[in-house]
Order: sequence, then structure tokens, then C-alpha cells
Amino acid sequence: MSLTLVLACFWVLAATGVAMLPMRRQYVLGVALLLAAPVLIGAIWYEHGMWIGGAALFGFVSMFRRPLMFFGRKALGLPTEDIPK
Repeated sequence: MSLTLVLACFWVLAATGVAMLPMRRQYVLGVALLLAAPVLIGAIWYEHGMWIGGAALFGFVSMFRRPLMFFGRKALGLPTEDIPK
């Protein structure tokens, strides 16, 4: 297994651990994981190709779907209070 896939596995474990923290303690670590993910996904895409990179991207989007929906609605100027669950 390549170094990028090992780092991706550690990223998933770190994200799972952060998700178990109380909400007020998740912000700093969650933002760090959110910023590190595109770099890691890009490295996976470059090293392993489109299908594995796409799977990594799909996994990332599924984990952060609520924050991504919030920021997407905010960028489009739509109300953010009534985001469907």
C-alpha cells in the first residue's frame, strides 16, 4: 500500500475520533481535517488514478456533506437555516 493511502487511512481514523468529541472541541481539529483533505485527495488522484481518487473524493463528500451544503448554500445566497437533514 502506498504512503498516500496509509495517510488517507489515518485521516479517516482522525476524522472518526474528532467526530466523537463534544461539538465545541471539534471546530479546530475539524477545520484542519477539512483543509488537509483536498491535498490528500489530490495526491491519491495523482498517484493512483481517477477511480481511486474519485472514491476518496466520494468518501470525503459523504463525511462532510452538512458543512459543504451549508457553505454551498451560503455562497449561492440561499437561506442556511432550513438545510434538509
